[in-house]
Amino acid sequence: MKTLLLLCLALIPLQIMSAYESAFEKTPVGTIEVKTLPAARLLAAHSEGNYFQENNGLFRPLFRYIQDNDIAMTIPVEAEIDPGIMYFYLGEDYKETELEDTDRVQIITLPERTVLSIGVRGSYSSKNFDEAKAELLTWLSEQDEWIASGTARAIYWNGPFTFGFLKRAEVHIPVVAAE
Repeated sequence: MKTLLLLCLALIPLQIMSAYESAFEKTPVGTIEVKTLPAARLLAAHSEGNYFQENNGLFRPLFRYIQDNDIAMTIPVEAEIDPGIMYFYLGEDYKETELEDTDRVQIITLPERTVLSIGVRGSYSSKNFDEAKAELLTWLSEQDEWIASGTARAIYWNGPFTFGFLKRAEVHIPVVAAE
């Protein structure tokens, strides 16, 4: 009975996160794919340090901004690693809404872009990010159709209260077709 209760409690964060608007489809765990991400409007918080050292310092101003402006949370959260930048996607209802930059949060627009993606499961750690990034770089080196055109980013699908072994993430490397 205790096991069933613990399992139900562990799945609550998954149910809550599935209620959020998604900016794009998840890459299945263990799958490497090239996919096109739609143009998007995002909120960005910057730091001078590494993302894995600064993520709470990046999350708070973004979360405060969406609370203060009555903006619905979306998934995923995107991150550049060094220096750390955390991005929240704005949902469809906020694509045209007038929003202003603050000292800590900037509104940016990204065009449609093509990425090489790998789906992963596990905690949001530097080690897991680096391992997934290495898999993508190996894949790129073993083919001649795609070329990296930017640095790797982390894509996080679950909130902080989800157990590490249940968390879903992706690593994306921007790519362009080889000539």
